[in-house]
Amino acid sequence: MKDKKNYYITTAIAYTSAKPHIGNIYEIVLADSIARFKRAQGYNVRFQTGTDEHGQKIEDYAIKAGITPKEHVDNISSVIKGLFELMNIDYDYFIRTTDDYHKEEVQKVFKKLVDQGDLYKGTYEGWYCKSDESFYTDSQVEDGICPDCGGHLDRQQEECYFFRLGNYQDRLVQYINEHPQFIQPESRKNEMMKNFLSEPLIDLAVSRTSFKWGIPVDFDDKHVVYVWIDALMNYITGLGYDVDGNHSELFNEWWPADVHLIGKDILRFHTIYWPILLMALDLPLPKQIFGHPWLLTGDSKMSKSKGNAVYVDDYAEVFGVDAVRYIMLHEMPFERDGHITPELMVERINTDLANIIGNLVNRTISMTNKYFGGSLTVNNVHDPLDGALIEACKNLIPNVEAKMDTLHVADAISEIVSLFRRGNKYIDETQPWVLAKDEANHDRLQTVLYNLLELIRIGAIALHSFVPETSDKILAQINTNETTFESARTFGLYELNNPVVEKPEIIFSRLDMKETLEKIEKQNEPEKVVVENPISIEQFKETEMRTGTIIDVNKHPKADKLYLVKVDLGSHVVQVVSGLVDYFTVEELVGKKVIVVVNLKPANLRGVVSEGMILAAKDKNTMTLVSAGDVENGTLIS
Repeated sequence: MKDKKNYYITTAIAYTSAKPHIGNIYEIVLADSIARFKRAQGYNVRFQTGTDEHGQKIEDYAIKAGITPKEHVDNISSVIKGLFELMNIDYDYFIRTTDDYHKEEVQKVFKKLVDQGDLYKGTYEGWYCKSDESFYTDSQVEDGICPDCGGHLDRQQEECYFFRLGNYQDRLVQYINEHPQFIQPESRKNEMMKNFLSEPLIDLAVSRTSFKWGIPVDFDDKHVVYVWIDALMNYITGLGYDVDGNHSELFNEWWPADVHLIGKDILRFHTIYWPILLMALDLPLPKQIFGHPWLLTGDSKMSKSKGNAVYVDDYAEVFGVDAVRYIMLHEMPFERDGHITPELMVERINTDLANIIGNLVNRTISMTNKYFGGSLTVNNVHDPLDGALIEACKNLIPNVEAKMDTLHVADAISEIVSLFRRGNKYIDETQPWVLAKDEANHDRLQTVLYNLLELIRIGAIALHSFVPETSDKILAQINTNETTFESARTFGLYELNNPVVEKPEIIFSRLDMKETLEKIEKQNEPEKVVVENPISIEQFKETEMRTGTIIDVNKHPKADKLYLVKVDLGSHVVQVVSGLVDYFTVEELVGKKVIVVVNLKPANLRGVVSEGMILAAKDKNTMTLVSAGDVENGTLIS
């Protein structure tokens, strides 16, 4: 591609009420694969994601945990970033809806909508789903059950600002009809048109007064902005959108987005409320909103409340990161829900990854080493058998591109696996072990192995968008410099006189079903708490713990993993040397309320005196500082 085009892809930002399960992480892996593929094609890509950090449910979580909502979202946002890093997500920008710029712009947008008559104040009475942060009318609800998530709804009445959606309904319907690719897949568009846009839209409540954890309406302090207006704005505030028209260069360059990638359960918010909000702001609409299906555990949607949630870090520990990425992407159809079970994952890894891809790589490199010392010098003795293989290699990239153009990602991956399967069949057809027995056939044998190495090169390049680590490993083993996406369009670029690795690394090992299922079952067992050296109540009473606020943080001059933390205990300030570097930045620590054990004997830690211990809870994913909330500094914990 000579003239690079821009491609802006965003995901629905992750909700920070709790640690996301594998179904939530699927979306970010899907977006990452699309973004990587577009970059490989030569596009300038901007991939934005982030966390949605406001709402009543988050406030409730924080209260139960005895911490502030900001502390809660800081912790969960950190967990989410860690999971994205684990899964090799290569995003360009991570936005948090607690970011100052985002909050300021949301406030200005709200005021603009009021001033131009799109919002008015009234009273909401009806059903509210705390889990989905969604309002429902009586006609949408049966037996007080949420029509989307199946949870119990609350009957609420409160003062709200309302958005006059009806003012824009005809314009939206016309836009959808004139832009058939705007909502994809087609079934999602039909659902919105039939279930919501065929009747007059009901005005949307866009503020709340029953809780405080949200962006305040700065001219009416009883209200906070409804979380869905707040969250949706991230797609443009993350680019530097400015209500007054002083947009950043980023916004002018990248908006409108090429695709919003979202779950089908939040389609209404993105295909009705979001476009209407953009119309009210006189902004162009995104080119496409893609509502992907759900990744189910067996036949059920994953949910912590159902007890069937599966966590991506647990599966990555058992199967490996690329294996989990592969299963996520390959087992999710374009339109229907995908289903995963541990048994299916083992079977898919053993067949596609170990038997088809891994086996072809291992066999080809091993034969190249065995018969020719790892390096080929000839590629000119062809046979009619070669034609089908070479044609399949030449067609791979065009076929994958055709699938990716319509976001049929699972089908694109199937094209690649089919090429590797064709390579294994080619080995059976040509029988290299028979050719090796007669020296007169050695040039033909070299050509056969060359064709296989070239197939592996092209297939590995195509794999990179989906399983990048695996792609890199394969290309390193065949030791080629021809690794660009553009080079994979041409058959015959693999270098002669180019030694492969002496001993091929097993790309994917076959898994034992029983052993693997036992590992997963063990992960799900609650950890047994073993108390060592129990103390008496009298001994415990000797421990003095007090509340405080962190007022200053510096790196330890002689230890990279330690902070020097100063804590205001009300009557005085203490210095604590604490190993928090891997879990918190300096900015995240300053201002936090903590609990400090204050009657420990002072300790000299790498040349610096520590006068206490900050209490924290740590699991394998994250660390949380223990807090007593907003009580006065110096309060004794008893």
